[in-house]
Amino acid sequence: MNHHPYSPITLGATHQLYRWMLVATGCERRRAAAGDSDRDRGAVSLEQVLWFVAAGVAVAVIANVLWRRIGEQADEDIILPQAPTVGP
Repeated sequence: MNHHPYSPITLGATHQLYRWMLVATGCERRRAAAGDSDRDRGAVSLEQVLWFVAAGVAVAVIANVLWRRIGEQADEDIILPQAPTVGP
């Protein structure tokens, strides 16, 4: 598989951000108190759903910005290049 050279960095940053969010929201303490481990819990959690929704919103916002930018450029007049004129 041919991966982008920044894929491991992005993956690591994503995992660290997720871990920080678990700690910041108190989910980590609740999980530790309940005796849950770091392993896969099987079912889709609310956190996963929220991450999925956030990713979808981010993609929609970026697509909207790009689409508006493309529309603005499409409305501009096309400036055609002209050949230089040779004087008499």
